[in-house]
Amino acid sequence: MSATHDLVRMERISKSYGRVEALKDVTLAVAEREIVGLLGDNGAGKSTLIKILSGAVPATSGEIHIRGKRVDIRSTTDAIRNGIETIYQDSALVTQLSIARNMFLGREPLKGPKFLNRMDQEAMNRIAGELLRRVGISKNIPATTPIASLSGGERQSVAIARAMHFDSDLIILDEPTNNLGVAETQGVLRFVRNARDSGHSCIFIAHNIHHVFQVVDRIVVLHRGTVAADDVDPKHTSIEAVESLITGMPILAAGSSAPPPAAT
Repeated sequence: MSATHDLVRMERISKSYGRVEALKDVTLAVAEREIVGLLGDNGAGKSTLIKILSGAVPATSGEIHIRGKRVDIRSTTDAIRNGIETIYQDSALVTQLSIARNMFLGREPLKGPKFLNRMDQEAMNRIAGELLRRVGISKNIPATTPIASLSGGERQSVAIARAMHFDSDLIILDEPTNNLGVAETQGVLRFVRNARDSGHSCIFIAHNIHHVFQVVDRIVVLHRGTVAADDVDPKHTSIEAVESLITGMPILAAGSSAPPPAAT
């Protein structure tokens, strides 16, 4: 992929924890309005790579470029400032606060004189209600509802709505369908499909390879901290072929359980 069309480019990223190399010289690019599936076995380095991009951990070496310009992402605030929003499996929501407060946490609109620091609760409730409908929550859930009383899928929808409202260029979804029911999972997948049309790029991480194949434009596979493949087209590649890249094991012939014996 040409660097001139990249929204985000992580260049030669390495991360070491003492003598353990979690990532070795990894380059990952995401184009404008592209949905990239990031796959790999446990310990492949997916979470570490995403934590570096989202500002949760620093890289040992390497560079991050956004629209061709090098940026320093040293915190989650830096990532958000650069248009990168991350939606984790647990949604990182404050369960005792309302839907509206969670959507605007740390970025609350104010009303009246600025020095009074009064939150505009009415505006937050109105916008939150509109956003919930946009992400596919059809039942009428008041924006004042505490997060603690929502289902797993509804919590994910709140986190997704927050990313949409703050106009993030890149939305990272880290295992967003884990522990969700069928209908809730379909809602998350529908959002990922529609993200491109609403001007977003996405990195989609999931253990369920079938979900990835349903929604992404391109698949990147990590294996033991390195890039095993970065240009897999799900429309022209089998799930079995991608699984072999993930595990590092060759695909055996149909009906085989082991390689054929060597000729004598």
